[in-house]
Parts: sequence; structure tokens; C-alpha cells
Amino acid sequence: MDTDTASPTGPGTDLAAVAGLLASPTRAVFCTALLDGRAWTPGELARQAGVAASTATEHLNLLVAGGLLAEVRQGRHRYVRLAGPHVAQAVEHLVALGPGRAAPVRSLSADGRRRALAHARTCYDHLAGTVGVAVTDAMASRGLLDWTAGLRLTAAGAVWLEGLGIVVPDGSRRPAVLPCLDWTERRPHLAGAVGAAFCRHALDAAWLTRVGSTRAVAVTAAGRDALHVHLGLAPELLRP
Repeated sequence: MDTDTASPTGPGTDLAAVAGLLASPTRAVFCTALLDGRAWTPGELARQAGVAASTATEHLNLLVAGGLLAEVRQGRHRYVRLAGPHVAQAVEHLVALGPGRAAPVRSLSADGRRRALAHARTCYDHLAGTVGVAVTDAMASRGLLDWTAGLRLTAAGAVWLEGLGIVVPDGSRRPAVLPCLDWTERRPHLAGAVGAAFCRHALDAAWLTRVGSTRAVAVTAAGRDALHVHLGLAPELLRP
């Protein structure tokens, strides 16, 4: 007869602890909201989740204690953010593993926001959505990325980045490139230090512009031209 001989400690217990933190819909809403890479106040997150401020504080304390969020103090004000890109990647992957049920459309504005997020958005500090996946595919097809033995930046890719003036910080423990499973496209987009540097350059060069206070971004006319010239992306693909 089989018996449960699992140890009460170890990786399984750690996984269960993280799963427990994200099992609350309120805490899950907080983590997905924080995928925009910003630091939020407890009040802002409370409004986002539709809960009382005291309830939000209780949930945030659990997420900070569990290592998923980090606390930032500025004077008397408290902010929280994701503890790092590794947490953002884990949250994005878990969302992509879900059943993918679309939320009911309650208004034209809500439908517009959903479409904008699916088309192009930031995933913590890198580009996601239809545009993010298209950029990743184009880089691979041009030999700038190589999937042969796991994702890596090629020598041609490093030259290409340098030619565009995209600076990837040296000395970081963060991997240069990482595949991040896109929760709307269900295919990988580019994360890691290179993905973050590309997204930062695209925003600084006004290839992308943020859409309101959400993490949706729109490709500008200059961005459509640049991405067509540098990666061969069709301008029609870059319009929502």
C-alpha cells in the first residue's frame, strides 16, 4: 500500500507556501497590478481590488513577509512593489497557465483597455503582448537571438543592440535573455536584461508611449517606422 512519505519541509513545502500566497483573489489582483513595474500605495491597490484599506494592508503584509513584494518607505508614505523581475516572470507564467477565460465585457472602455493590454504592454520592465512576441520572433528570425540550446543573444544580436545605442548594464546577476511566457499570446516574449534594455530604449526614444495609468503601451508612428526598419515588422501589425 502506498503511503505519503513526503517530508514536511523542502521544495514542496516552499511551493505550497507561495501557492497559498497567490491563492487569494485579492492578493493575486495586487500582484498582477504590480506587473507594471511601479511602486503602488496600499490605498491604490485597495481601490484596484475593490477592498477596504485595512483588508489591503493585511494582504500586503503577508505578501511582503512571503518575499513576493518589497516595501518602500518615503517619509510617512508606504509603497510596495514586486520583489524583482523573477517574481514578475513567475506571476506572468502562472497567469499564462490559467484557463484563459476572458472577463465579461461590461463597457466599450473596458473592452478597449483589454485590447490595448493584449496588443502591447509592459511585463514588469520588458515588452509583452502581440508586439512583444512579434519583436522576439523577428529578432530570432534575423539571427539576433538563438533558440538552439535555450535562448541566448548571438554575437550579431550584441552588435545590433550596440548599433541602436541600447545599453545592457554590465555586472548584473540577472540573465541577459530569458523567455517569458506571454499570458495573452501563450508564446514567449523576451525578458532578462536585454528585454528590459530594449523596452527602456523604446520608451526613451518615443517608439512606445504609455496608455494612461495602465501598463498598456502604444506604438507611435516613429516606433512603427523604427521597428519596420530595424526588425522588418509590418506597420499594420503594430497598430492595435
